[in-house]
Amino acid sequence: MSERRAALRQIRAWLVLFIVCLALSGLTAFPLVHEVRWADSLLGSTALGDWFPALTRWITRVRTGLDTADTDYPFLLYGTDWLAFAHLVIAVAFYGPYRDPVRNIWVVEFGMIACAGIIPLALICGPIRGIPVWWSVIDMSFGAFGVIPLYVVRKKIKRLAALEDAAAPQPAPVVQPAL
Repeated sequence: MSERRAALRQIRAWLVLFIVCLALSGLTAFPLVHEVRWADSLLGSTALGDWFPALTRWITRVRTGLDTADTDYPFLLYGTDWLAFAHLVIAVAFYGPYRDPVRNIWVVEFGMIACAGIIPLALICGPIRGIPVWWSVIDMSFGAFGVIPLYVVRKKIKRLAALEDAAAPQPAPVVQPAL
């Protein structure tokens, strides 16, 4: 297998991993009320709740808020539907680099910028919304871990571009006539 083909295969494998994780992350926002109910029940009925009391209190508080919103103000949950949709749309955008990595490297770089943007968002909006610091750290980890495969992909795309440039036919030098 050629070096170019191997690089393309690796890029695509990393991109598939990223796309799947991004899509799964988005899909989990649709059933948020049910997921939080399940997590609250799990923490309340197992030793996990005793091991992580701050987490248990937080999940119970989130469940109460989501249950209230779901019962009295269900339109608020429409925001999480849009969050899910945004994840899915962004995941689709990564099909561009999957098809033509060199031409669409900008999508990978955009994703890296978005991952970096998670940090200030969590640091600014977390305290404003009353999110515990340790939960904001969990949120920030999505950006910190999300940038890793994108960084690897970007490096591999740069290498692929160099391979393609080296393989491209070089134009004959132009000879200036002597005067």
